[in-house]
Amino acid sequence: MPSGTPSGPVVVTGGAGAVGSVLVRALLDRGVPVRVIDNLSSGRREHLPPQDGERLRLIVADLRRPDDYAAALDGASAVWHLAANTDIRRGSQGPRIDLEEGTIASAILLEEMRRHDVPAIRFSSSSVVYGWAKTLPTPEEYGPLEPQSLYAASKLAVEGLVSAYAYSHGVRAHVFRFANIIGPGMTHGILYDFFEKLARDPTRLEVLGDGRQAKSYLRTEECVDGMLLAAERASAPVNTFNLGTRDRTAVQRIAEKVVAAHGGTARIEYTGGERGWVGDVPVQLLAIDRIARLGWSPRLSSDEAIDRTIAEMKADRARPPPGR
Repeated sequence: MPSGTPSGPVVVTGGAGAVGSVLVRALLDRGVPVRVIDNLSSGRREHLPPQDGERLRLIVADLRRPDDYAAALDGASAVWHLAANTDIRRGSQGPRIDLEEGTIASAILLEEMRRHDVPAIRFSSSSVVYGWAKTLPTPEEYGPLEPQSLYAASKLAVEGLVSAYAYSHGVRAHVFRFANIIGPGMTHGILYDFFEKLARDPTRLEVLGDGRQAKSYLRTEECVDGMLLAAERASAPVNTFNLGTRDRTAVQRIAEKVVAAHGGTARIEYTGGERGWVGDVPVQLLAIDRIARLGWSPRLSSDEAIDRTIAEMKADRARPPPGR
């Protein structure tokens, strides 16, 4: 693999998604040409700025079919790998989903990177690789890692592949373990689900679990800021960072906020149990001291991030459809 500071366009897999599209815009603002690879299963073309062929190009492709996208890796200085199944519960219902769309797709991508001499990978992992951690806040050194969903198992497997390619082939790796990332353009997650449920039935909101599940929520733009800073300042062969807030918010509180934003009349009904679904990690809080030492910390608390996102979603859904 080439050494030194890489230059040239970057590739963003999953770049039309909620996090990926914010990353793409941030890279473009820095003057970096971007090639997006996305199968558009959950990403949206409209999340991206207009393509011009030079600064930004979208390749609609499945990562398991490298013939459809390998040319995008020519001359690339890095791959930001964000593509994956985005719905943990969906993976529990279809056991091959995370294997195929996560582990196998990533293995194929890494091999194509090796063949094309791409010197760096930045991988979006997840806090779920820790399982139900006994240490809170949970630092990057915590172990043993015991994934409790197939999604989590796939993320951890890809972390292993990324590390192996880093040490075997000289690819510089950055691994980011996300808390719950929220912001514009979401097509899944707790806020999206609550809004969809109330759109179908404004009189009641079903909440999975007992409502006491408590996690941290980080805004998309703050997540992207952290990734970019770590990629610039951390230079070990493999660099692993948690990205989250220093606090957490209970599901019950989020449900109450969403109901209040919809007029406050819907009754909240809990399905019961400490987990929202099979594989759910009900209590999560990441230690972010490692990335804080590089100079990053979130500006918004979990509650503030949730409040801002609810306001944006409410305003967005109040707008008339295009063409009216």
